[in-house]
Amino acid sequence: MMSALRQLGIFLGCVWLIGTTSWSASPFTEDLLLDQLWSEFQAKSVKERPKIGLVLGGGGARGLAHIGVLKVFQEEGIPVDLVVGTSVGALIGALYSAGVPLWKIEALAQDIGWQHLTDYSRTSLVRLLVAQRLLSSERMEQYIARTIGEKRFDELMIPFACVAADLKTGEKIIFREGPVAPAVRASATIPGVFEPVEYRHRFLVDGGIVDNLPTDVAALLGADIIVVAAVQGDFTQNQPATVLEVIHQAISIQGEQIVRQKLQQADLVIRPQVGSINVTELWRGRECITAGILATRSMLPEIRRLLVLKSLGPMLLSVHSTVASR
Repeated sequence: MMSALRQLGIFLGCVWLIGTTSWSASPFTEDLLLDQLWSEFQAKSVKERPKIGLVLGGGGARGLAHIGVLKVFQEEGIPVDLVVGTSVGALIGALYSAGVPLWKIEALAQDIGWQHLTDYSRTSLVRLLVAQRLLSSERMEQYIARTIGEKRFDELMIPFACVAADLKTGEKIIFREGPVAPAVRASATIPGVFEPVEYRHRFLVDGGIVDNLPTDVAALLGADIIVVAAVQGDFTQNQPATVLEVIHQAISIQGEQIVRQKLQQADLVIRPQVGSINVTELWRGRECITAGILATRSMLPEIRRLLVLKSLGPMLLSVHSTVASR
C-alpha cells in the first residue's frame, strides 16, 4: 500500500497542477513535483492509465513533421495507444503502427519522392492537362506493402485507423479493418490529379476533403486523451504554382472550418512550424522532422501535466480523504 507520505506528495502535486490552491512553490519544487508525478504515471500499466490517441493530420510534405513528433514521444517515454491519420498522416501512422522503427521511417523520408509514391512528373502533368487522364497513386500502395508487408489492420502492433472520402457520396470512410496498404493509398489520393481508388464499389480519395483531423475517430476507438499533430500551411506564405499545389491548397481552404471544429475536440495540439513549406516539397523532409521535434519538445511540460492530471486527477478526492483521516 501507498505510504501516507507518498499519498500526501501525490495529493499536493495534483493540487498544484490543477491550480486550486494559493500555495506557491518555487520553480525548482514544481519541477520536482512534476517529475515525481510523471514517474507515477509512467509506472502505471496500460489498464491503469488513460488511453492516449494520436491524431496525425494531412498536409503533404509538411506531414513529415509527424516523424519528429513521434521521435520525441518515444525518447520521452510518452505512450501512444492508438493512431488515427488522414492523407500523409495515414502514411506515417501506418508505418509507425506496423512497428517500423522510427529511424527507418526517418531514413525512408529522406529518400522519398513523388516518383516513389505516384507517377507524378512533368511528363505526366502534360498528359493530365492535354489528354485529361488522371495520374495513378498505385506506387504508394506498393511502397507501403513493401515496407510493412501485406498486413491487415488487426495485425498491426498499435491500433490504427485512417480516413478517406467517397467521391460519389461525399461520405467519410473510416478504415479499421481489411488490408492496410490500399486504405492508406485511398486516404492520400488527391482528387483532380490522381485516379480515385476503387474499393468495394466506392471511389475513394484524400480524406482531407471531409476530415483532415479526425479527432472523433480517435474518440470512437476509445482514446481518453486526444493529442493532435496539426501541420496546416499558412496560405499567406504559399504561392501554389502547379496543379497539385493548387488543388491541395483548395482542399485545405475548404476544410479549414472543419479543422477548427476538430481542434476543439483535442486535449492538446502540437503545431510544428511548417507553414511555409509547400505540399510538394518532399525534399525538405529533414526540415519538417526537425520542426516536429522542436514543437513537441517545447510542449513537454504541458504534455506531462495533461497526462498526469488525466491519470491522477480522479485520485484527488480519495487521496485527500485518506490523508485527512490520519
